[in-house]
Amino acid sequence: MADVIGYEEGRPETTQHITSGYPRFVVHSHAKQLCALLGRRAELAGRSLWLVTSAKMAAELATHLNTDTAAQAAPFQVDSLHGVAHTDTPALNSRGKVFLQHLGGFLSSRAAEEELVRLGELPAIAEEKLFAGDATAEIKRVLHEAYSTASAADILLAPSGMNALYASFRAINALQAPRGRTIWLQIGWLYLDSIALLKKFTADPTRDYIRLGDVTDFAAIEKVFAEKGARIAGLIVEAPTNPLIQTPDILTLSALARQHGARLILDPAISSPFNVDLLPHADVVAQSLTKYTAHEGDVIAGAAVVNSAQPDAAELTRLITEHLEPVHDRDLARLAAQIGGAPRIISKINANTLRVAEFLQSHPAIDKVWWALQPATRDNYLKVARTPGSVGAMISFTLKGELAKFYDRVNLPKGPSFGMSTTLISPFIYLAHYDLVTTEAGRAELAAHGLSPDLLRLSVGVESSEDIIRSLSEALT
Repeated sequence: MADVIGYEEGRPETTQHITSGYPRFVVHSHAKQLCALLGRRAELAGRSLWLVTSAKMAAELATHLNTDTAAQAAPFQVDSLHGVAHTDTPALNSRGKVFLQHLGGFLSSRAAEEELVRLGELPAIAEEKLFAGDATAEIKRVLHEAYSTASAADILLAPSGMNALYASFRAINALQAPRGRTIWLQIGWLYLDSIALLKKFTADPTRDYIRLGDVTDFAAIEKVFAEKGARIAGLIVEAPTNPLIQTPDILTLSALARQHGARLILDPAISSPFNVDLLPHADVVAQSLTKYTAHEGDVIAGAAVVNSAQPDAAELTRLITEHLEPVHDRDLARLAAQIGGAPRIISKINANTLRVAEFLQSHPAIDKVWWALQPATRDNYLKVARTPGSVGAMISFTLKGELAKFYDRVNLPKGPSFGMSTTLISPFIYLAHYDLVTTEAGRAELAAHGLSPDLLRLSVGVESSEDIIRSLSEALT
């Protein structure tokens, strides 16, 4: 836990040991090395540099930074690389990083590696298993198993789940704003960058961003639609939510949105589309392919899947495609090399999660457990689950004892991702919402949404369930 806090507070004794990390939070060492090389050029010297996915993303980032007139941000292109240079200050550096984090705009580490090899800064590209054929076709072929009603043209690939969500959000805004619809609803507590997207990119966040914290309070949702239905552009709903793994009544919510002309984005990341069938109820399913499909934990990617049976489907597909960033070829080839194993991996994860959840729910040292089949939203989950045992990897829980003591002792891999073949555990609220954990007002906001700062998020992998339970049991004694 000392390292978690050291990372969040940027303490050198912690950060000096971090050479890599989750790609939208820790800038890859290859990208840093490239920026250092580019910084030797006279026109870029002394400036902060960001390498991004495309010229379009560079233009968006420069515009965002230049709302601060001191930024003097400008896009640049060197050979095939696109980026932005701006005034070097901590505040602007943070602003640029957070923007790219929210939108999924960072240059692929594989693209950076290839450029470093071309420049002679690295001896060779690291060996890895890549798909030899048409990687895009292979990815869509496997995803079609989860999205059986979607054609290949309905499945749009992105460099991250956040970029898929951002493009879907932008596309729906473009359709709905001319109709006088600018309001967005958040149902339940969402992943931090999804919340940030709504807070920062709605037309007028004080007017157009409405958050409804209780996924089971359908009366409150109906009341908002009754009062503002003609002005609601869309909803973003995780099914289940992250990290409380709560599922709204998706079927009823979808019917309400359609009745009022609102567009519904559903996100199946927590369980995966191989476990929950959401497309029939959505206008767009925006998902991370980093989770479950890239189960070896070495690719970041995403997808937006359009429900072709819904109004505006053709125009949504066109607009989402316009806003999506390109996916690097070798990222596609690496994802395609492992995605075929996803259904088998997910089946094993599901079986393990059922056993681990049973263990945690019955252990006297555990205070509370949240998972797909938690009593409060179990029936809602089963309405969209492919089978009663399709529960996904995620279990969140709190302890009756001290968080740090348990976390330091538990002999499991520790990290912020999920949906990997490897089990991972993290003190999720510390990692995702440290700003809220460390203030009285922030802790009150968390409590109002049923979130404890000491919540642990466990992503169950494919190891022996007995070994996972043994590691948890030893740390709980």
